[in-house]
Amino acid sequence: MSGSEERGRVRVFLTGFMGSGKSSIGPILANMLGYRFLDTDREIEARDGRSVTLIFREEGEERFRAMERAMVRELCALRNVVVALGGGTLMDAENAALLHQSGVIVYLRASSEQLFRRLQSKGDRPVLLDEEGERLPPERLRERIEQLVREREPHYRRAHVVIATDGTRIGLTVDALARKLRPLLAPPDALS
Repeated sequence: MSGSEERGRVRVFLTGFMGSGKSSIGPILANMLGYRFLDTDREIEARDGRSVTLIFREEGEERFRAMERAMVRELCALRNVVVALGGGTLMDAENAALLHQSGVIVYLRASSEQLFRRLQSKGDRPVLLDEEGERLPPERLRERIEQLVREREPHYRRAHVVIATDGTRIGLTVDALARKLRPLLAPPDALS
């Protein structure tokens, strides 16, 4: 993006692997920017009445991804929002193209080891469960995280902004991110 193309964006999309900090950083960043915070997974759950895990279990990943595409289209029409994307959202070419055109994509990058530490107690992430819906044992969980990060990293890296979240306090990460975003976003007085 050239400088003139970058200026005037009114949407920030946070991407990264589950556990990278999207749900923690997103609301704070949105508040700092004067934007509203939304989470694609939470929006889908609110509309559908089921958890993402239950949608995966009852209808499969393909159905969930179709719901996610519809939600992305809807959220790309909103203004003044920070949106936490699901970890696999950018794997879909239609989503990736629309998100790149519609706002600033921020990749919250965390190491596989940090992700493992953050996710080993989570039992609500469908791609980290075994075929019976049970939590993976530690070594299989570590392998699954590493495999998924390898597959998704090239898609994440296409983000407009990349910021590491390992070993940095949330407040410092948000401050650094806000500094990187300000030149890319429309000035507040231009948003009315």
